[in-house]
Amino acid sequence: MNLLLDTHLMLWAMQGRATLPKAALPWLDRADAVYVSAASLWEATIKAALGKLKVDVASLEERLDDAGFVQLPVRWTHAARVASLPQAAHRDPFDRLLVAQALSEPMHLLTCDAGLRAYTDLVIVVPA
Repeated sequence: MNLLLDTHLMLWAMQGRATLPKAALPWLDRADAVYVSAASLWEATIKAALGKLKVDVASLEERLDDAGFVQLPVRWTHAARVASLPQAAHRDPFDRLLVAQALSEPMHLLTCDAGLRAYTDLVIVVPA
């Protein structure tokens, strides 16, 4: 099973396994590969620039690679797939792109955001 982490879980994973929700650990342990979207790095970069997040973005990319995560680029098919997602389910553009990526690849999206479950059974929600 391939697993895509949402931005929050990626950031928690980069702080160490102890900061991850306990319910996420079995999913990470069973995954064949754990992916992080370029969209998550982009979201973290924007939030850091706005002062909403404290993260050393300059080292985040290298640390993600060192941690063994697989980079998932944003492809045209991912961006186009967002158009097929109903707006009412979730309005955050980064989360919608992650769902589109999970649907397109396909892979499971691991998140704490229960609102994303409305899109597909590929979304796995774990309590924070």
